[in-house]
Amino acid sequence: MDEFNKESFYAFGEPEPVTGARIFDYLGVFTDAYGDYYLPPISLLGLSQMRFANPQHGSCIVFRRNMAARSYIDGGLPMADFRRCITDYLTFGNAYIELIKNRLGQIIGLRHLPGLNMRVLAGQKGYRQLLKKGEYIDFTPDEVLQVKEYDTTQDIYGVPDWLGGMQSALLGEDATLFRRKYFKNGCHLGFIFYTNDPKMTPQQEEQIKDKLRSGKAAGNFRTMFISIPNGAEKAIQILPIGDISQKDEFTSIKNISANDVREAHRVPPVLMGIVPQGTGSLGDPEKTERVYTATEVAGLTQAFAALNEGLPANLQFKFKYDFTTGDNLA
Repeated sequence: MDEFNKESFYAFGEPEPVTGARIFDYLGVFTDAYGDYYLPPISLLGLSQMRFANPQHGSCIVFRRNMAARSYIDGGLPMADFRRCITDYLTFGNAYIELIKNRLGQIIGLRHLPGLNMRVLAGQKGYRQLLKKGEYIDFTPDEVLQVKEYDTTQDIYGVPDWLGGMQSALLGEDATLFRRKYFKNGCHLGFIFYTNDPKMTPQQEEQIKDKLRSGKAAGNFRTMFISIPNGAEKAIQILPIGDISQKDEFTSIKNISANDVREAHRVPPVLMGIVPQGTGSLGDPEKTERVYTATEVAGLTQAFAALNEGLPANLQFKFKYDFTTGDNLA
């Protein structure tokens, strides 16, 4: 029952194109081994970990969350719970709200349920909250509201709207990790140390080997002095295999990855504090914010405003944006 113990739950797998033979693996969702609930089409833990794997991706989620929270006036959800729901919705494509009822069955409050642990029961007979050690809490369909981003391949779970930029986000992470390993290791296979001088003694060879080994990690990039009396010209040569500092595309990869991620989230660079390159301009931030609020923020919060149909008047979501007239009420 405890699917968090499955190793496969933590991995996205190898990069796959969105078209091709494996597209048919994603035509729907399937139940767990016990047939109790539907498994999400994408690893929720993997989606959660991506917030901290790529700085642009995590920052875009926080920015969009803050903009939505800024427009939230009042409702059955406390502000802290609303921020959590928005974060879940942007991270997983799903958000879950528990309806708190009195003994008469009347809704008297709302509460956020962590999206990472929520599952839809088989046959859509309700929801299950997974707990530690295989324990769980089941909810009937009328006890939980699910807000989900529409997915064209199935209607059980939503998927995040930025999913098309996932590989770009992972590419930025890979580039950063590769560069970190390069600097941390120090003594990498970046050259061939070649010598053919017969006057070099075995003791000198061993000393050189020790110096090269000690170049790893802390204290790397050390200078090494070698003396061979009466040695031949070019007795020692350094033959480079590759020079990452000159030939890699680290900066280009990072810039492309960052741009792709921001475009996947549809966040204007000027609102993210991006410094324009060269003499160009990113536009007027105030005008950009007004347009962004009237489009993206309004669209994001409208998904929660749609829940008002089933909520009593005192618990309905109220935002600064009027969805009927299109006016900003701030």
